[in-house]
Amino acid sequence: MPLEELPNASEHSDPSPFQGLPRGSSSAPSSPTAEADPRATLLVVDDEPAVRRVLVMRLQMAGYRVLCAEDGEEALALFHREQPDLVVLDVMMPKLDGFAVCRQLRAESCVPIIFLSALDAIAERVAGLDLGADDYLPKPFSPKELEARIATILRRVGRGSANAEPLEPAAGTGVLRVGELVVDTNRRQVNRDGQRIALTYTEFSLLELLFREPGRVVPRAEILEQLWGYPPRRAADLRVVDVYVARLRGKLEPDPRNPELILTVRGTGYASQRIGDPALAAAG
Repeated sequence: MPLEELPNASEHSDPSPFQGLPRGSSSAPSSPTAEADPRATLLVVDDEPAVRRVLVMRLQMAGYRVLCAEDGEEALALFHREQPDLVVLDVMMPKLDGFAVCRQLRAESCVPIIFLSALDAIAERVAGLDLGADDYLPKPFSPKELEARIATILRRVGRGSANAEPLEPAAGTGVLRVGELVVDTNRRQVNRDGQRIALTYTEFSLLELLFREPGRVVPRAEILEQLWGYPPRRAADLRVVDVYVARLRGKLEPDPRNPELILTVRGTGYASQRIGDPALAAAG
């Protein structure tokens, strides 16, 4: 259910869900976005016709193939039929809300998901990220910012993440051992005692970033820029990093409340511990 009533054609002074565009505007970028993959398919899910109309037009101009759904049930049906490369998902919708749709998608797929919502409370963002969303953009938002975040995620995860399994890597390459974990950077998989630990693309990217240089303290702002492609503009942006670190610890650490692999460096960020490094152990 939208928080704002849709306007009549003459009501151009009403607030818009987009920053920099009047409600009902069909203004488009002057040229396609160079970073867009012209083959990538996006699924836009929003119950507001004005939002769908503008996003479809903008994203098509950026070079994407765009599918639309106006409620959660239609979104799931379209997803299963078309297997899009990324989902832009509103939170407040009829039939199934965005959180319910995300929960069902995460049970079967690692497709990237970006939430859109008029609810800007930290608790709402955390709830969405806890379900496995890759990003969360509060309304009103700039369509250009959404385009940039989509491009960043697709560059990171590639296409076909809805259902494709990674290709088999060459033997003996890209495999790291972190304590009891076996990290295969080619297939983007983590195993413990032969059992695969299911990670989303964003969770694996965070693991890879932290363990690229064991023991180095990685500031939260750097993590945000590396993984999500934008610098922190407010304190709430850094909360995204904290949520994902907590998710990763919950999957990898024997006792997430007393982490041994991913340590907090207070006031700065996070570090992967060098095995047997007492200085870092004290920092956690």
